[in-house]
Amino acid sequence: MKQQKQPLLFIPGLLCNDRLWHHQIDHLDDLAEMSVADLSQDDSIPEMAARTLAGAPDTFAMAALSMGGYVAQEIMRQAPERVTRLALIDTSARADTEEQLARRGALIKQVEKVSPSWFTGVTRRLLPLLIHPGRQQDSELIAIIKEMAEGIGRDGYLRQQHGIMNRQDGVADLAAIDCPTLVLCGREDVLTPVKIHEEIAHHIPNARLVVIEDCGHLAPLEQPHAVTAVLRYWLSGVN
Repeated sequence: MKQQKQPLLFIPGLLCNDRLWHHQIDHLDDLAEMSVADLSQDDSIPEMAARTLAGAPDTFAMAALSMGGYVAQEIMRQAPERVTRLALIDTSARADTEEQLARRGALIKQVEKVSPSWFTGVTRRLLPLLIHPGRQQDSELIAIIKEMAEGIGRDGYLRQQHGIMNRQDGVADLAAIDCPTLVLCGREDVLTPVKIHEEIAHHIPNARLVVIEDCGHLAPLEQPHAVTAVLRYWLSGVN
């Protein structure tokens, strides 16, 4: 008997779009009807979540990376009954630290001076925060990252950063999540290290933690085969 496809909503991170999930969309088609949220239109996490919910199926599985993870956690606050499965990838439940807020503020000031037509989003200086050290010269991977950033654009980036900076701390809300939950991260994720994901998995009842080796912050792009394989087990209900 052929397995019925389930709705699966991908939620991308800062300066990311559907290309982040390209491999997963290509290889999970037998299990899921997939769509990708647009997080470039709003400047607060609750508004991003509300817009995403308005365009989503009645019930759905949800896989989210980084900023998308903040939105996914907000969706779990706004409409937990609609989410059948949750995957939080390279993200955090914590609000920004003072150091993180200062870094974002400095980036915003730099970007505000740039013409929208000149915005490239990701510079060589920022790449070490995003991808594994061994991929710093991977021209194909870097081209995808830059193309996604240019697609979001300067104004979208500024809205996203303001939303991230003003998000609430969500650690206390994790215990209320009761759907099957996968917590996944890259071993070498600099922005949201493994210990952040251990904290998330500790607070969500029966969550499963998976660490992807030789991988930085953008796991679906850096290690697409491994991430797709783990998501396949998650979608199939294999523990």
